[in-house]
Amino acid sequence: MVTEELLEITANAQRVIDREDRYGAHNYHPLPVVLEKGEGVFVWDIDGKKYYDFLSAYSAVNQGHCHPKIVGALTEQAQKLTLTSRAFYNNVLGEFEEYATKYFGFDKLLPMNTGAEGVETALKLCRKWAYEKKGLPENQAKIIVCDGNFHGRTTTIVSFSNDPDARNNFGPYTPGFESIPYNDADALEAALKDPNVAGFLVEPIQGEAGVFVPDAGYLTKARELCTANNVLLIADEVQTGIARTGKLLAVHHENVRPDILILGKALSGGVVPVSAVLADDEVMMCIKPGEHGSTFGGNPLSCKVAMAALEVIKDEQLAKNAERLGQLFRSELQKFIDGNELVQLVRGKGLLNAIVINDSPDSKTAWNICLKLASNGLLAKPTHGNIIRFAPPLVMTEEQLMDCLEIITRTISEFSK
Repeated sequence: MVTEELLEITANAQRVIDREDRYGAHNYHPLPVVLEKGEGVFVWDIDGKKYYDFLSAYSAVNQGHCHPKIVGALTEQAQKLTLTSRAFYNNVLGEFEEYATKYFGFDKLLPMNTGAEGVETALKLCRKWAYEKKGLPENQAKIIVCDGNFHGRTTTIVSFSNDPDARNNFGPYTPGFESIPYNDADALEAALKDPNVAGFLVEPIQGEAGVFVPDAGYLTKARELCTANNVLLIADEVQTGIARTGKLLAVHHENVRPDILILGKALSGGVVPVSAVLADDEVMMCIKPGEHGSTFGGNPLSCKVAMAALEVIKDEQLAKNAERLGQLFRSELQKFIDGNELVQLVRGKGLLNAIVINDSPDSKTAWNICLKLASNGLLAKPTHGNIIRFAPPLVMTEEQLMDCLEIITRTISEFSK
């Protein structure tokens, strides 16, 4: 099937798409939908068509589009002071650091901008701790990662990716990483026998890999193994954190506390780039002045926005809503899947879910389903060829969720025929 048969592209939208193709780098492959406005769980394109957003900017918009409290914090602070750099103190950073450390239960916070910067910060912090506290030989610190990981696209991060699109032709690669199978505690235990291991970097749920949820007890065992071997457990909660999976953090499903916590995306509700690394004093105080930083990291605008975003999560009980609606979503979709040969399974936690299409990853079926979903008023995007991720804003109501389930099942049924 061709795109035009699945999703009408107006001349107005095509002009915008053509301009971006002409003047922009081709490092993304978006659905041919041109968005102009967002509010809550909805977005509108430039022709006025309304859609349910089932991607939430890769879980950055957990609080819904243009939440008035977050936008209000942005506009109020923007009229006072936006950026000082860290060459001077500002009157908001300390307030944010106190608020967030108490909110998540850590001694210290190091603010950055993007999720990838947060991961890079955690890697540097882990290595610094390994040399200065654990006493590893210089330049010998090793960090264990997992197959199928997605932690960003910086040079260092793609060095330990096994996704060919992210990795190929970007070498030479940064050394110091060992990749093991995800969801395999035995593999982790074996890797930790190397005395030069400094940390274990893991996603509590592998979102970009297709919402791959590990077995119950995996994170608990990882915590026990890291503690026993004096290795830092580093949780990348950039996508899974901030209530997305039905808990404030995904590690909270197993009552696990990491040594280093990485946050981003929904930390600002999708309003400005904000990321943060949290750790206790023993780890965080290894970083000294001049050893790490960012011009925009910790700016007063993002700090005010982040506090408002976290207040919305708590005040509107969005973790509880994600847990309840996520169970309903998977339960209702499973009933449909049981009688449908096209969809292999549904999996997830909270409102981070995915379906696996019963087709090869090289097929266009999942992409075409997403085109038809858009035509029917719901936006989602495939990952790894035959997987479709469903992650709406956490402010969604049950009535809206049931409406979305009707759109999803009706659309898939059209393909099944």
